[in-house]
Amino acid sequence: MVAGNWKMNKTLQEGTELATAINDFFQSNPAEVEVILAPPYIHLADVARALSNVGLSAQNCASEPGGAYTGEVSAEMIRSAGAGYVILGHSERRTYFAEEDTLLFRKIKLALDAGLKPIFCCGEVLREREAGNHFNVVKDQVATALFGLTAEEMGQVIIAYEPVWAIGTGVTASPAQAQEMHAYIRKLIREKFGTVLAEDLTILYGGSCKPSNAGELFANPDVDGGLIGGASLDAGDFIAIVQSF
Repeated sequence: MVAGNWKMNKTLQEGTELATAINDFFQSNPAEVEVILAPPYIHLADVARALSNVGLSAQNCASEPGGAYTGEVSAEMIRSAGAGYVILGHSERRTYFAEEDTLLFRKIKLALDAGLKPIFCCGEVLREREAGNHFNVVKDQVATALFGLTAEEMGQVIIAYEPVWAIGTGVTASPAQAQEMHAYIRKLIREKFGTVLAEDLTILYGGSCKPSNAGELFANPDVDGGLIGGASLDAGDFIAIVQSF
């Protein structure tokens, strides 16, 4: 799986053009992996109409099912706009909007109830890695946000490991670092939910992934794809990353 997180970029017109270009390419050259685009909220319905063989994700959803929450967008609304996925717990949401894993558990449950597949993000900041605490940080995030799910619910979740120190910095975790953490995450899921679910789990890498390093990252046995940020804003770069598989 390769998912492109556009973040707060592209006007509606620009986004529709980008989505159309990516969709048209994979219409003629079918990808061997699942391809997903995650535009801003207001683009979802228009981008959905532009896609035929590419999946659609929102970048976030509200922590309540509906009601008097001005400015929020519910999981049900996202599903009704044509999306099948939602990114939850991205490091930027954690950093700028103080989202914690107890809140993310609520969002994950609402997303699942609405028929969305959550892409749950976890990862450590630089000081946590330098202190040798990165495994404990990720374990706490995964346990708090996911261990309250049933096995059936967990089977619908995708995990994205994003070392925060590698997001938008140009610094990328080495293939060995990515593999080490992905294997650890799979071990946590295996211990809680069993071997079959853990082996079926899709774990994406996010953090300065680009055409020049995607193939090396994706070659690791526990790296099942990428959550791509900046490089997903250029159709040629994003397509090249997908084709790295």
